[in-house]
Amino acid sequence: MPAYGDRVEYAVTRKVRERNTVTYRILHWPVWAWVYFLLPGPLIASLFHRGFNSRLGAWLLCVLAGTGVAAVLGKLPGTETRPYVMFFTEDKPNLVYRRFCYAMAWGVIAAYPAVNITGLLVAILSGRWLMHQLYAWLFVPVMAGMWLLGALGKLPRTKPSVQFEGYERRVFYGAVWTVTVAQVALWGLWKALPRNGVADAAMLVAFAALMAAVGWLAWRGYLPRTRPIVPGEPITID
Repeated sequence: MPAYGDRVEYAVTRKVRERNTVTYRILHWPVWAWVYFLLPGPLIASLFHRGFNSRLGAWLLCVLAGTGVAAVLGKLPGTETRPYVMFFTEDKPNLVYRRFCYAMAWGVIAAYPAVNITGLLVAILSGRWLMHQLYAWLFVPVMAGMWLLGALGKLPRTKPSVQFEGYERRVFYGAVWTVTVAQVALWGLWKALPRNGVADAAMLVAFAALMAAVGWLAWRGYLPRTRPIVPGEPITID
């Protein structure tokens, strides 16, 4: 695998886990709760404009209840009593709840950066700060587009088979690392910097640079869960 150098994992060397521990299952619940909490972008955007309110509280309680029930039933990825994907090259059907959850996650991964990049460009070019409006106009179409691609099985981890899970998981986690780091930094800059053209340009440059840097680290397999799992065995040459 010249594209990755030595930063690969071999399927035959991975320890096969017969059951997921209770701790492992519990730790996956807040991950998916966070994904579903972020789905209503315009509502979440109000958190940064006006702070926490009763609508956000009600939505959070609904998310915790819904994902909690799903986690207990093992219907969220990672909350199953036994790992569904045990052999990363096996041509095995991808269950509906897995495809649904990962499609939801891809929507969140794509929609927030799309809105923020567009908003910064508008602010730089026009001098108008329309981020709140863009969350109302652009967020849902972007997310719906990703959901459609997920429903068609065109996104990693949403395909009908898990045969290429060893490669697809690295793309998914790479995207999660990239967007999470860049978004957190952008929100911090938005709080710290004034609203003017220079600050907006600085935020856009920082956001793009972070996405490129973290994306490169993920692609090269330096970040957790971003190394491809490939068939075969490691070769030692004397």
